[in-house]
Amino acid sequence: MKNIKILISLVAGLALLQFGLGDTFAKKKTDTLTIAGSTTVLPISQLCSEKFMDANPEINISVRGGGSGVGIAAIIDGTIDIADSSRPIKNKELLLAKQKGRSLKEIAVARDGLAIIVNPSNPVKNLTPEQIRDIYTGKIDNWKTVGGPNLAIVVVSRDTSSGTYESFGTLVLKGAKLKEGAIMTASSKAVATTVEETPGAIGYIGVGFISDELKVLSVNGLTASKESVRNGTYKFNRFLYMYVNGEPKGNVKKFIDFVLSEAGQKLVEEAGYVSK
Repeated sequence: MKNIKILISLVAGLALLQFGLGDTFAKKKTDTLTIAGSTTVLPISQLCSEKFMDANPEINISVRGGGSGVGIAAIIDGTIDIADSSRPIKNKELLLAKQKGRSLKEIAVARDGLAIIVNPSNPVKNLTPEQIRDIYTGKIDNWKTVGGPNLAIVVVSRDTSSGTYESFGTLVLKGAKLKEGAIMTASSKAVATTVEETPGAIGYIGVGFISDELKVLSVNGLTASKESVRNGTYKFNRFLYMYVNGEPKGNVKKFIDFVLSEAGQKLVEEAGYVSK
């Protein structure tokens, strides 16, 4: 009889343990947010996601790049929760979203400047906006034309799905067509690496990608930096965005609120950009 009582107690204990573990596992079920788009905004999303998940372990955030156009297309299709973009959404994208029953909301999360970079061996220090435009449209193809060495200019650009490409086209090219034969790259990091490794190269990146391995040119005597973007003296500047479907709610709202909070904006600065 004593052995039977012990056995019953063990069975009851195992049942309680199983119930308790099941309850624990249920609590550990993870909600997932997906973010995709601009490689410029990517470092902000990565830093904010890491800190956010530390404080909210029940929420998992998946972050990837692909370009602003890719992110906006995905939020329109409903395959992601948040789209990162380094350019404002286009009217045709808004129309497509409306046709699919989606109402996209734009949220500015940071400010950025387009830095003009060259290979560190290049002695040129300053260009005018007109000279940069002429280089990128092919009117100027040798550095000697702008006071540099007798060296062919290698034009490096972002690809056409990039918001940075769109911003450069608006702010610098003023709608002019990019020269044929320009090296088109899939990320801001790729632009920086290509320019760093290629004598004669010129490129453009967000201020968050500036490093000691790159030479940043001044434009009309002003260099792209967090301070010149903050005070508005550097003219090739822009906002960085996150897009969501409708008014943010649930975990999407929770994450966006964090990005816009004092703690989130400190991470924007840590990523190399300028807080809102």
